[in-house]
Amino acid sequence: MNSNIILIVLGEPNSIFSEILFKYFKSIKFKENNKIIVLIGNKNLFLKQMKKLKYKLYVNEIFKIKDAQKNIINIININYKFKNIFSKINSSSNQYIENCFDEAVKLIKNNKLTKLMNGPISKTHFLKKKFPGITEYIGFKTNSKNPIMLIYNKNLSVIPLTTHIPLKHVSKYIKKERIIDSVIKVSEFYKSKLGKTPKFAILGLNPHCETNDKISEEKKEIIPAINFLNKKRISVSGPFPADTFFLEKNINKFDVVIGMYHDQVLTPIKT
Repeated sequence: MNSNIILIVLGEPNSIFSEILFKYFKSIKFKENNKIIVLIGNKNLFLKQMKKLKYKLYVNEIFKIKDAQKNIINIININYKFKNIFSKINSSSNQYIENCFDEAVKLIKNNKLTKLMNGPISKTHFLKKKFPGITEYIGFKTNSKNPIMLIYNKNLSVIPLTTHIPLKHVSKYIKKERIIDSVIKVSEFYKSKLGKTPKFAILGLNPHCETNDKISEEKKEIIPAINFLNKKRISVSGPFPADTFFLEKNINKFDVVIGMYHDQVLTPIKT
């Protein structure tokens, strides 16, 4: 297993991702990085974007992972002919993007790689309505059942129980079994990969963890899940009101926070 290699799928050809990469590759951080970075995408497109943005960087095209080198831009070329490389985001690049992910998954399996990043992917044009987000798409590609979006940080990680779904549908997916499955999987990940037994905090769905409706997701689904997990001797606390949870005195007590929907935990962790 080579943990020094990071695969990066370039993704949507009409996004700003290449510009972000160019700025990184020019920075001192890239020169000091001991990781090997391998881009997966169309080399010709990448070079044209580089020229357009007036960068001059060496690109090393490789055909096998073993030929990738540190401190330079390695790329595995995915053939594709673009009619207009500077157009608006549309569905014309769908097959190209899928070919990039297919190549990435193949490289991961054949070379026992563990790190994959991707540039922006259009949910409207590429994922359409088949997958709520890239987490589920990668899960499908790797035959992973019920994949989890874990935004990892050594001090505090977060998990949105539901990912990229409309807010009006979130309550349908707040289920005891889903919470239990997420906690157990992430707990095992921490133990096996990080050598640490994590402490979990679980947020409520409703403001102040209460509602005037007949059905309270906290009482019906979240609290029973917490009780079940505590009986399994997994350290889980909650539910906590989301609006007051992310204070220093609270977050210092936990390793992982599980929120009920995407922005509930991604907004504070990105901040």
